[in-house]
Amino acid sequence: METTRRDFIKKAALGSAALTIGGMGLSAKSYGNILGSNDKIRVGILGFSNRFKDSLGPSFLKYANEMNFEFVAIGDIWNRRRQEGQSWIKEKTGKEVFLARNSDELWEQKLDAVIVSTADFQHALHLAEAVEAGCDVYCEKPFAETMDDAILALKAAKKSKKVIQIGSQRRSGPNYAAAADYIQSGKFGNITMVEMTWNVNQPGRWRLPSLISSIKESDTDWKRYLMNRPYEPWDPRKYCEYRLFWPYSSGIPGQWMSHQVDTVNWFSKLPHPRSVAANGGIYMWKDGRKNFDTMTAVFDYGAFDKPDEGFQVLYSSRMHNSSGGTKEWYFSNGGKLDLDTNRVSSEGGMQEREASAMNMKANLLEDFELPQIKAESGVSMGSDPLTDAHIKNWMQCVRDKNVLTNAPVEAGYNHSIANIMVTAALRTGQKAVFDQKTQQVIAGGEVFKY
Repeated sequence: METTRRDFIKKAALGSAALTIGGMGLSAKSYGNILGSNDKIRVGILGFSNRFKDSLGPSFLKYANEMNFEFVAIGDIWNRRRQEGQSWIKEKTGKEVFLARNSDELWEQKLDAVIVSTADFQHALHLAEAVEAGCDVYCEKPFAETMDDAILALKAAKKSKKVIQIGSQRRSGPNYAAAADYIQSGKFGNITMVEMTWNVNQPGRWRLPSLISSIKESDTDWKRYLMNRPYEPWDPRKYCEYRLFWPYSSGIPGQWMSHQVDTVNWFSKLPHPRSVAANGGIYMWKDGRKNFDTMTAVFDYGAFDKPDEGFQVLYSSRMHNSSGGTKEWYFSNGGKLDLDTNRVSSEGGMQEREASAMNMKANLLEDFELPQIKAESGVSMGSDPLTDAHIKNWMQCVRDKNVLTNAPVEAGYNHSIANIMVTAALRTGQKAVFDQKTQQVIAGGEVFKY
């Protein structure tokens, strides 16, 4: 007898929950059966950021004792962050850690693993350094903001065969895993359209005026901070508020869209869009920023060898009115999958009246609920169930290297292609496409760089 949609989704949800939240079905005692499980895993922190302090660090510490992991070093080029990191670790664990003034000093500690939580444009470059130093890596998203950086890091990661987890924590959510299973089973029908939003009303988002007023160039290492970006004189805003300034961050695409477009890649099994058109501007927060406070992008997704097949993705985001919040809606001819309410419904599906007029049959999905876990979008992401599950999955895979992480390096590489295509379209005003041979984004007939 054919499995019903309800039976399918129940099984998928239970299986996904066991994988991501419960931890691969392994109890603490089970780790004793994994080679090297009694050895302490020595972990470094590269970049003592607010994201690390408020979310990644607390999630790690939830499982550190159970899985025999410990923090042993913090690397940050800003003396203030090093001291804050040392105090934070001391408060949380009672232990002292080595303070590294830069990544070179951090790699000298011969770490087993590292959490990379530096500036957006540095992630890929630091990941490449980390795997070359012999570390397994948890790397915050976005993976990369330029294709050259993405290609460099992907090659380094693949060559090293180290365990990589990209910080796309939706991939460890049982609701998202169940949605992926359902769509990929064929029961949803072909994806025909995806609509996504991420709206906030936060004048202080990515603004850090108190830090800007207190930091001095002598407190940090500006040249190391710039890495491979073009040199320019010291600018505390571009150091502390980098998310507002290209080419240090793409802003909305890298920070927010990367989470949501990653689910499109995952659910559809299409690595990246075929083309992107986008527009945006600074319509409200005229505070000297260069990255837009409002943007809309339209993606064409589909196989390159099947130009007549595919679907459209509409993405919009604004930072000056929160109406609508975050939205992730998937549509087929039979209905809608809503990852805000975590429901599949027949809404919008083809009714009998419309179908019979064309000698067709009605096509309506059966209503059911996905597991009820919601991704956060507030100012402080904080430690949440998705981040907890994502960090734990990485730790498990560091222990048992035969298991692939939920968000391997390829996931980061692919979401970066979509992000960079959007950035290229926004910056040039031209439609962006992807050259599969050169692995470069093309806009207006030119390879997009900075």
